[in-house]
This record gives sequence, C-alpha cells and structure tokens, in this order.
Amino acid sequence: MSHTKHVSYQSTNTYSTLNAISEDTKNIWIACHGIGFLSKYFIKYFKNLDPEENYIIAPQAPSKYYQTKAYKYVGASWLTRENKEEETENVLNYLDAVLDMENLSTNKNIILFGFSQGVSVVTRWMAQRKINCSHLVIHSGSIPTEFDSESFSYLPDLKTTVIYGTKDEYLTPEKLDAQLDYAQKVFPNSPNVLAFDGKHVVDEKSLLKVSKL
Repeated sequence: MSHTKHVSYQSTNTYSTLNAISEDTKNIWIACHGIGFLSKYFIKYFKNLDPEENYIIAPQAPSKYYQTKAYKYVGASWLTRENKEEETENVLNYLDAVLDMENLSTNKNIILFGFSQGVSVVTRWMAQRKINCSHLVIHSGSIPTEFDSESFSYLPDLKTTVIYGTKDEYLTPEKLDAQLDYAQKVFPNSPNVLAFDGKHVVDEKSLLKVSKL
C-alpha cells in the first residue's frame, strides 16, 4: 500500500525587477504573472510606464515546465489543485521572502497586481498575510471564492481596479457580472473597471492608466 508523506526543505527561486527606487518613485508594483509566463518576460509589459515614477517587482512562479513537445519554450505555474493548501503556503512564503528582500519604503504607493492566475496569488497573499497596499489590480483573472467582507477590511481605503478584455475567450458576460458583484461584496470600496478591446492578454494601455490613478 502506498502512502503520501511530507517533507520540508529550503528552496531558492528568482524574481525580476524593472527600473530603480528613488525619491521620485511614486508607485511600487508587485506583479504576479499568469500561467505560462516567466517573470523576466512578463515584466516587459511594464516597460512603457514612467521609469522615474514606477518600480516593478515581478515574482516568479515556482513550477516551470516546457510548453510544447519541442521542449523549447519554458513557462511556469503558481499552483494547481494538487496539494493546493500546501502549495499555496509555499507560494506565500516565497512572496514573503521577496518582500523581505526588497525592504520597501512605506511612503510609496504599493500596487499589488495579478494577471489571470496571478489574481488568486496576490489576493490570497493580501488576505492571509495582511499585506499593506494602496491599490489592488485584478487583470483578467478570477477572485478566489473563499473571501468575505472581513477579508480586506484591514485596508479601509484600498483602491481596486478590475481590468478585462471585451473579447477574452475565458470570460462570459455572466461570469463578468458575477465577478464584479463579488468584488463589490469583498473589497472595502467599489472597484474601478477598465475594459479594453482585446482577448486574454495584458493590456499595456490599462497599466498606464492605473499608474496615473
């Protein structure tokens, strides 16, 4: 008879940054990518933001894989339903370590950003670790269903922005309505909604708008 056992060990992972922090820095973004990305490529979506005002940190999902049978392109995933609770805790511990490494200033706007699967990562990190941020950006992803009105109440002034593509192949009108209704219930303030003409992709024009909010 087989048995599943558990072991703890130390692991090392990377993350990517763009620009530098200075007295002129206005926004510090912590941006979590979706399935199939690597942080070093994902961070390029932020290249058109004012480099003097925006510092971007892109954590790297730990589970890497070859995307095709050609074994050429590498992607990554944050977690799956397999051992979900333990894998979530591993991811949150990694994000804690990134935050400790960066030792961020408290007088900047902290923007937590999630694209697609990254939405579940940043929202769970916020709720479970009570991460201080001024703006949460949900881009083309689903908010986990375990939250309630108390989950984010520790940030009464939190700004929330929902970004979605009107041609997103994973989004139906019913799902969009349900997500916006859910966001109204779990976040302290009504979300700002930015729709763009596009599919399930990162919209750089919307990022620019968020940087100026």
